[in-house]
Amino acid sequence: MFKEFRTASIYQLGRDVGLSQDEMQQQLDAFRFTPCASQDMARSGFISPLTFSPDDELVQAGNGFLLVAIKHEKKMLPGAVVKTALASRVETLEVEQNRRLKKSEKESLKDEVIHSLLPRAFSGYSQTLVLFDIQNMRVFVNAPAKKAEDALALIRKALGSLPVVPLTMESPIELTLTEWVKTASAPAGWTLGERAELQALLADGGAAKVTKQDLASDEIQAMIDAGKLVTRLELNWQDRVWLVVSDSGALSGLSFADELIGQNDDIDREEAHQRRAADIELVADELFQVTNQLTEALGGVAQR
Repeated sequence: MFKEFRTASIYQLGRDVGLSQDEMQQQLDAFRFTPCASQDMARSGFISPLTFSPDDELVQAGNGFLLVAIKHEKKMLPGAVVKTALASRVETLEVEQNRRLKKSEKESLKDEVIHSLLPRAFSGYSQTLVLFDIQNMRVFVNAPAKKAEDALALIRKALGSLPVVPLTMESPIELTLTEWVKTASAPAGWTLGERAELQALLADGGAAKVTKQDLASDEIQAMIDAGKLVTRLELNWQDRVWLVVSDSGALSGLSFADELIGQNDDIDREEAHQRRAADIELVADELFQVTNQLTEALGGVAQR
């Protein structure tokens, strides 16, 4: 669980939708994961976040949170394979008909080729976790924005409604991050890391990505003086959580301290589900705390 939440796209619920474990379980039930049929290119559906099975409970509940998991299957059809098979079909037809095929005919053939290859295609699998913070009415998705939106769309389809918007700060995040780097200081409880990305206000002003560098150095300060803004910044919270925050509010590079990761080591390794449930509790609590502290440091959530 600690490694699964390396990325977090964060959303704010527009209103209290009264989420409960039992009700959500019933609503998600019709959307359990089933494998792709022979002609399916992709499928997504819910599985148990505890056992990873589509046959078990689909909602894991804990102290102030609900967790659901979505499994994705996608058929792997490399472009080169499709291209080769299509070229063979085109050549055969052109010889048989003694003419050059039109572009529209080739496009139609391409669809036929893809459908003929699908039953023999290998599948690639991935999963997305969606964590609901009931108290703060926030939703965390362990995926970048596009994949996170796809996951939320499936949940919205199952629930009928899910009024969420990306978490937005009262003040532009990039201005706050730039000020922290410029003054080489961060609010109490936070310390600057050694990674950052800077972007000029003007399109032709360039960008810079730095790693393993003292952000208080003259080089970084010169970039800021020249008009570049910090759009991504590595931070450390109380030596417990490391993360990179972007100007969109998304978190990446999430890493938890060893003392947190090992906190449940006393649970017998044979009790895998019990250990995972305990780790889920830890990650959820830590993620909620660090987000509350971060939003406060960044000037507070925008009021809608």
